[in-house]
This record gives sequence, structure tokens and C-alpha cells, in this order.
Amino acid sequence: MNLPNKITLARILLVPIFMIFVVPIPDWMINSSLLSFMHDQLEALNSFIINYGNFIGAAIFVIASSTDGVDGHIARKRKLVTKLGIFLDPIADKLLTAAALIALVQRYELTGFGVSSWTAMIIISRELIVTGFRLVAAGEGVVISASKLGKIKTVTQMVAITISLLNNLPFSLFTNIAVDRYLMFIAVIITAYSGYDYIARNLAVLRTQN
Repeated sequence: MNLPNKITLARILLVPIFMIFVVPIPDWMINSSLLSFMHDQLEALNSFIINYGNFIGAAIFVIASSTDGVDGHIARKRKLVTKLGIFLDPIADKLLTAAALIALVQRYELTGFGVSSWTAMIIISRELIVTGFRLVAAGEGVVISASKLGKIKTVTQMVAITISLLNNLPFSLFTNIAVDRYLMFIAVIITAYSGYDYIARNLAVLRTQN
């Protein structure tokens, strides 16, 4: 396995680690009779996750997100592009984004900080639709590269998710404005529009299937 693929795989492996710190332990597990011998430890751990885990999760998310593009750049520069890399790279990106949004939905229900299920659904749906569209294009031997709008979408999602994970820090230190909510709203709008633009520009790929 070459270096770009290792970087991509590392991004995928960071997803479950990210989830461990961001998603609280379920009540059924804490109160399980099978784990009664460590009930106090689980409660303490859950308290840590609820109060501080999101900050660790934000750091992991930033580290993982920052490798997005690095693997592709190295692969192209060193001529190390492989079918495995082409397959893994979009999966890694979508897994990380989906994991973060799902975790934020759960935290929103518990703490009031996070994102709504509608926000998560819109963003994840867009990513799934575009991924399916790319698969159809690949079946026709067509490789559709990411547009500038798609790259802007990725950046806005990364920023919005990171600030949401940080419970609106650093903005909450000097204002009561929910900057994280506004950033997420912008990310949703750009995500939806970029999905429409992506399909509209490449609609000919689907027409060839008729």
C-alpha cells in the first residue's frame, strides 16, 4: 500500500476514534447488570465525554479533515494514483462528515449544542446522491473532477462542524450570537446548491443511460 492510500486509510480509522470521544455512552450500557461492577466508572467516563469529549473530537476532526486533499496531491505528484485510492478517498470524506453530523445530532438532543436532524439529512443526502452520480459516471468511463464550488462546500462544512463541536467557541467568549448555527446554515445552503450544480453540469452522464 502506497503513502497516499495509507493517509486515506488513516483518515477512515480516525472515524471510530472520533466517535468514541463525541458520542455519549448509552444509558442501557451504563445501567446494564452485566456492567454493574463498573457502573461508577462508566458514569464518570460518560460525564467526561459529555463535558469535554467534543473538544478532543474537534481536534481529531480537524486533523482528519486536514489530510483531505493531501493524499490526492501526493498521489498525483508522485504518480501513485490507484483504483484503491480512487475508491477509498471519497468514502473517507463521506464517513468523516457523516459521523460528525450524526454525533452532533445526538449531542444536540442531550446538551442543546450540535445540529438538527434536518441539517444532517440534507448534507448527508447530498453526499450520497453525488457519490451515486459519480458511480454512474465511472461506469461510463467518465471521471468527474471536483469543482471550485465543491471545494468551497467542503471548507464550509469543515468550519461549521468544527465550531459546532466546540460549542460555538471561541465566539461564545465575547458574544451570545450562535455563530455555529449561522455557519451551519451557510454550509447547508452551499451544500444543497453545489449538489444541484454538480448534477446540472453533468446531467449528460445520466441521459446516456436512457
